Amino acid sequence: MEFKVLIADDDPGMRLVLRKIVEQAEGFSIAGEACDGVEAVEIAASLKPDVVFLDVEMPRLSGVDAAREINRTVPGAALIIATAHAQYMPEAFEVYAADYLVKPFKVDRVRQTLNKLRANFEKQNRENASGVQKLMIRNHDGMILVDVGDIIFIQREDRNTVICTTDGSYSTSDSLNKLWEKLDHRLFMRSHRSYIINTSAVKMIYPYGRWTYIVKFKYGDQDALITHEKFEELQEILEG
Repeated sequence: MEFKVLIADDDPGMRLVLRKIVEQAEGFSIAGEACDGVEAVEIAASLKPDVVFLDVEMPRLSGVDAAREINRTVPGAALIIATAHAQYMPEAFEVYAADYLVKPFKVDRVRQTLNKLRANFEKQNRENASGVQKLMIRNHDGMILVDVGDIIFIQREDRNTVICTTDGSYSTSDSLNKLWEKLDHRLFMRSHRSYIINTSAVKMIYPYGRWTYIVKFKYGDQDALITHEKFEELQEILEG
């Protein structure tokens, strides 16, 4: 299987350099090229590339702003920000870039990035083929793949979303709605406007106020909230 690459840079010479590197890399092929940020967003939405190289300073729309749009339309794409100015690095990680290349970069540096991405993609494909479901979480550390079955609950807290699992917690700026769309609704429930719970992990429920309940889980000592309406729905699920 070959992974599709989109190159976006207003410099034709830089596009040529990246194209040759990609063409020589095992497992990758060029899906398209863009000369400005708006074109990059449009092509990405159409071709759904696996990897996108983005120059920061492009006409019409900057690489960072284009990255934000691509994150929304192609959430699984790995973004690689390339620029001659290192001061853009914090912005690159704000859009969850998989890597940051400072021009002029060495060919081996790009190859190293592509090799790492290929290994990650192939691992994800193997796990998907074996029936292990994964949830991709983007944060300032990059991209993390979490086994869906390990998720206990997800909570919206202080403008961040926290995914609590059996082996730790992970924070992301992705909304609850965005994560809810990716989950199996036969296993997970939107129990409250601020919570998604794994119904198979529920251990105990008890009242908290007039219309709300607290949910305790089989793992750890954290808890979640569930509304009265959702509590009745959960009762039906657990009873059978």
